[in-house]
Amino acid sequence: MIKEKDYLNNIAEQCLSKSNKLGSTDASVMVMHSVSEDVSVRNRKLDGSTRSENLGITLTTYIGKKKSTISSSDLNTKNLDGLINRCVESTKITPEDDLNSLADKELYFKGDKDLDLYDETVLENKKKIEYINEAEEEAFSRKDIVNTNGSGFSQNKSNFILANSSGFSDGYKTSQFTAYCEVVSKNNGSMERDYEYSSKRFFNDILKPKQLGSKAAELALKKLNPKKIKSEKLNIIFDKRIAKGFLSSFSSAISSSSFAKGTTFLKDKLNKKIFGDKINIQDKADIKKANGSRYFDVEGVKTNPLDLVKDGALNDLLIDTYNGKKIKKKSNGRASGSSNLYFLNGDLSFEELLNSNKKLLYITETIGRGSNIITGDYSVGASGLMVENGEFSYPVSEITIAGNLNNIYKNISLANDLEFNYSTNSPTMLVEGMIVGGK
Repeated sequence: MIKEKDYLNNIAEQCLSKSNKLGSTDASVMVMHSVSEDVSVRNRKLDGSTRSENLGITLTTYIGKKKSTISSSDLNTKNLDGLINRCVESTKITPEDDLNSLADKELYFKGDKDLDLYDETVLENKKKIEYINEAEEEAFSRKDIVNTNGSGFSQNKSNFILANSSGFSDGYKTSQFTAYCEVVSKNNGSMERDYEYSSKRFFNDILKPKQLGSKAAELALKKLNPKKIKSEKLNIIFDKRIAKGFLSSFSSAISSSSFAKGTTFLKDKLNKKIFGDKINIQDKADIKKANGSRYFDVEGVKTNPLDLVKDGALNDLLIDTYNGKKIKKKSNGRASGSSNLYFLNGDLSFEELLNSNKKLLYITETIGRGSNIITGDYSVGASGLMVENGEFSYPVSEITIAGNLNNIYKNISLANDLEFNYSTNSPTMLVEGMIVGGK
């Protein structure tokens, strides 16, 4: 069982009280307890079972404009006292920085809104194993599925308290249930792998095991007997689970840290057009049951919804307190990064994307990080399917796709098939005129 609020509160209060007595002028502490249980299966046989429990704190103390942070998972009374003392002593010898401070009080979260982030369900290992076995059985029922690279199921429960010397004290429980199935297909000497993945706050919301196994098999089978293609310039469709990767690089590029340092290709683009007129991006932390939802960030600042891109223009940034001061903007509750970040639906159907050109490349997998947020350069290894006259014609592999995000952003069209399966989400995406490197 995870620790309850009163237990975590008691530790937090000890930290704040003791640090004050030792000379800190301000302090912030997060106390978190989490329990994770995982099972893994390979070829319908149990491969491993693990349970991990973590109880730890992160303490930040201030003396004027000096600041120091320390973390520990050893919370017995003696060690906790020593930890607090070391943090305060470390603060005394750190350089001053005029920007160091707690967040402004008026920005703190206040409210009792229920985002439905915790499922009381506790699954025994037997149930987890049954789920994965059923998923693998479904995958193996398909011709040419010959092996698995491993499948698994995990449940995670956590609770935390965030408290500071300005009077903020709050926290909440979260849960996460995650299942995956990775399979191998084989035909005529060709072997390919692919996977399906499902992760939700509530157990009843994850994919059913047969759906998980069926989708994994379907994806692996589609890859069999790939062809190599010549280098050329093509319009590219990105599968939803690949398209969302553009949002990860985008969120890094619009962080207040990147803007403050000038280490982003978008550093001069605030309030300017960076996408086409029909592109809109939101970050919403208040979606019920969503994987990225939260009430406040690691500074206690409320996480109001943000229209980051509106009609193609960069409208806002992800701002924390410290870097916000550098760029003369107040925190908007994104010291923890983005929450539920997504492209809004476009106005095209999936079929309309497929039929938008006589020849297209549909990308189902990328290899490598891809994006350089300083220059905007984008290059990844990839595989996928050739699309001809609106139909999938044959798989392709061993290619690279490249461009620059400044140009990619301006040439995006989106389908109307958005689903909230991750903390970053995108509809199916079409990018015109990308460089494809082949044989």
